[in-house]
Amino acid sequence: MQKPFRFRLLPFTLKMAFCFLLLALSFGCWFNPNVQGKGQVYLQGEWRQDSVPNQKRLLEYSLHHLRFSCDSFFIQVNEFSKVNNSADTCLHSDHWSEYIKGTYQQRNDTLFLKGQFCNPDYSLKEDAGCLRIGMYEEAFKVKKQTDSVIQFASTSNIIPINAHLIKHTTCNPKPL
Repeated sequence: MQKPFRFRLLPFTLKMAFCFLLLALSFGCWFNPNVQGKGQVYLQGEWRQDSVPNQKRLLEYSLHHLRFSCDSFFIQVNEFSKVNNSADTCLHSDHWSEYIKGTYQQRNDTLFLKGQFCNPDYSLKEDAGCLRIGMYEEAFKVKKQTDSVIQFASTSNIIPINAHLIKHTTCNPKPL
């Protein structure tokens, strides 16, 4: 008398399940901790861009204030314009600010920022309101000039951000 097919398959199935479990354990398949990452040590702190080359001759330019805390970033972009390119009432003055927050990763000499446009207190924008909304994604080639000066060369803008260190901080990872 032959055994039914399912009984012959059971030992094989149990053996395969055991092998997959061992494989998962040996390759470190674990849940990520509920704590933010450490980020890059050399970036930790506040950085400010004071000017751009030929700033007085440009019709439009931006100055950046960047803060890196562990693997998170916070950016205030101060926009300056001598012309009005928009009917938007938010842009009728010659100066306005935008705010961005998110996380970053560095691979080789490239810094990848991914975040969202925010309100001045870095809370997420609820509605369109003024200026840009939604996702922010940018990549920068990073050149460390000195311990207190870094150049961020954007892949989407020809004017690099030359920022100097205002305040150095140490990463203390916080719970997510």
